[in-house]
Amino acid sequence: MNSPISTPFCLAIATAILTFSGIPAAAQSQAQIQPQPQPERNRDHFVLGIGAGYAPAYQGADDYRVMPLPVIDIAWGPFFANLRNGIGVNAVDTDHVTIGASVTMMPGYRSKDAPKGIGELSFGAGARGFMSLKAAGFVATIGATKGFAGGTKGVIADASLSRPVFVSSRFMLVPTIAASWADRKHNDRYFGVNAAQSRASGLRQYRPGSGLNDASAMLTAQYRLTDRISLAATGGVTTLLGKVKDSPIVVHKTQPLGFLSVSYRLGQ
Repeated sequence: MNSPISTPFCLAIATAILTFSGIPAAAQSQAQIQPQPQPERNRDHFVLGIGAGYAPAYQGADDYRVMPLPVIDIAWGPFFANLRNGIGVNAVDTDHVTIGASVTMMPGYRSKDAPKGIGELSFGAGARGFMSLKAAGFVATIGATKGFAGGTKGVIADASLSRPVFVSSRFMLVPTIAASWADRKHNDRYFGVNAAQSRASGLRQYRPGSGLNDASAMLTAQYRLTDRISLAATGGVTTLLGKVKDSPIVVHKTQPLGFLSVSYRLGQ
């Protein structure tokens, strides 16, 4: 890469994740374009676009939001920027294994979206490490993010399994299953209700502790109108697991998600 990824790309990625804090971390990748395989070894690509997402205001919320969502998928040498992993570097990137590290956003929610008396949970940033394995047409990814600013400053680990299916040279389907786990700090601050919040909201005090957070099933359909322009639609469902599903701030433990987007591939 000849120059670092510029600040506007960082802000766009942040906007996407901050807007849709109700999207599980492992499902966020389905909101971005899935690049078509390249005939040559060069993996560089520069994909930008715009879309809209339908998601809960936070995980377990009663209210949903429909908001614009940027499409960003940039790779230039070892550097990358996308919605799943944020901005970072791939230390290993072969036909079968990708290992990288990045800085990405950590989820939170606005006070007006949370139950009255709970208040806001500030959005933050985290350091992420991940590994993707590609074999027999499947793509398996595991990753973990540790918050270092704002938000819960906890740890979220995620795993996903996808199987891209090329229906034709222009049409592709990508079914994905995913799950995430979080430590006590994250779950207690995101889903918990402390003594002050309990008095203000009337909800019982609650501390879920560490454990599995959610499981998701998603299906993305992508159609290439031209060699540069693609349309994509994603639909799916996520369900909360373990003790977080019993949090007093959780209204619906199982929730739908949806995305629509159009993107443009720049360069070669």
